Amino acid sequence: MSPVHAVRKPEPDAERSAADLAARAARGDRDAFGDLFRLYAPMVHGILLARAPAAEVRDLMQDVFVLALEKLGSLRDADAFGGWLAMIARNRTVDFHRRRSHRKTTPLETEVAVSDPDRAEVEELLEAIRALPATYAETLVLRLVEGMSGPEIAARVGMKPESVRVNLHRGMAMLRERLRGERS
Repeated sequence: MSPVHAVRKPEPDAERSAADLAARAARGDRDAFGDLFRLYAPMVHGILLARAPAAEVRDLMQDVFVLALEKLGSLRDADAFGGWLAMIARNRTVDFHRRRSHRKTTPLETEVAVSDPDRAEVEELLEAIRALPATYAETLVLRLVEGMSGPEIAARVGMKPESVRVNLHRGMAMLRERLRGERS
């Protein structure tokens, strides 16, 4: 065998484990944190979208990753990075709603017309999903909006695949019922 064939190709960045990336990022490797961002951004986006207004998600997402970067040194088990990051996202939405409830707001006098009927339908569906219990709403958004598979959701959020399957099944049943009730 020629020496060229004996050289082993390095593993692509995408195949590195999240735990390895988290451990490297905790030691200050910004590229590893960038890889974690690309790997977990859909999960964080989905969690936030399930719990906060769509217009706020981008800013909240930035807050979540900045906080994660600041606190990464406190993560004791790099294998738990996904669940830890999901909890930061959930807590960030709680903080958002708490601060929002303390602000004085003035209701709009007129109803704002929606010029894009498809967008209006999506917003209506998203509101129906948000009205479900948080566990089901989060799992449904990760599946339906972010396009993650059940096993991907389980791996990223730190749940058992069976739990994700149950949440998706029950959440879809509740969503169908809610949508039927709204159309009656």
